[in-house]
Amino acid sequence: MADHNLIIILGATASGKTKLAVQVANELNGEIISADSRQIFRKMNIGTGKDLHEYEIHNKIIPHHLIDILDPGERYHVDAFKNDFYEAFESIASRNKWPVLCGGTGMYIHSLLQNQQYTAVPINAPLRAELEVYEKERLALRLHAYPPAHIAHVDVSSKKRLIRAIEIAEYLENHNIEEKQQPEIKPLIFGLKNQVELTRSKILSRLQHRLENGMIEEVSELISSGVSKEILVFYGLEYKFIVSYLDGLLTYEELKLRLGTAICQYAKRQNTFFRKMEKDQVEIIWLDATLPTDLLKQYILEKALS
Repeated sequence: MADHNLIIILGATASGKTKLAVQVANELNGEIISADSRQIFRKMNIGTGKDLHEYEIHNKIIPHHLIDILDPGERYHVDAFKNDFYEAFESIASRNKWPVLCGGTGMYIHSLLQNQQYTAVPINAPLRAELEVYEKERLALRLHAYPPAHIAHVDVSSKKRLIRAIEIAEYLENHNIEEKQQPEIKPLIFGLKNQVELTRSKILSRLQHRLENGMIEEVSELISSGVSKEILVFYGLEYKFIVSYLDGLLTYEELKLRLGTAICQYAKRQNTFFRKMEKDQVEIIWLDATLPTDLLKQYILEKALS
């Protein structure tokens, strides 16, 4: 444990990461910290794939953090996640337990590993609206008008990242960012990977199960309780498509087809982000998600305790 003080288990949706993380945490007397941008919201269980029953093993609940901490519609962002993560991390470590970070929101995980202080820069909606109409070339020209120290962080791989870089540079013109002193994390990172067709099959099977077990009703109840349709559409995927179905814009078969396709595309984007993390020198030990959970668990334990 001297070499590492955090286990990270990441993977695309439906890869089985929660089940594996629970098994590992159980063996190590550990606790799980969730890295999922939607599971933080209460009452959004089926649509976000919380699968809370998976945290129970051998008639005990494995303690888990950053799940069900906000009401739907409340604001959350990467910097808030980092603050909440470190609070949970320190709490778990102070009790001599292993923290196990588990999730598929790569941006959250990456922000911890890169210690990106600029996640504290707030969104500037008017500036974003102004910049959205420009092509990448014009955005790049505008970006390089700022002082070099304000654009040292720049990733120009996409229009979205260029806009964020300008947003940060503009903020730094008039503000200083205090660097927070956080505890050092020494992570051991594992990734679960499936073949594309197997991932697709698992996603569609899981989607069918969720549709048959209350996912549409969950969205309907959220709307009845006062959560706006606009907020639900903002959360995307299941919520966006089910709102369209409830509004009569999609048939049930269209809902299944289009939502299934969208979730598969999301899984592909997750894996693309994980590859980007590796390009940024993040070392991920990839595991075959088709192997038995016990075998994967044993491999992780041997690495963690060696």
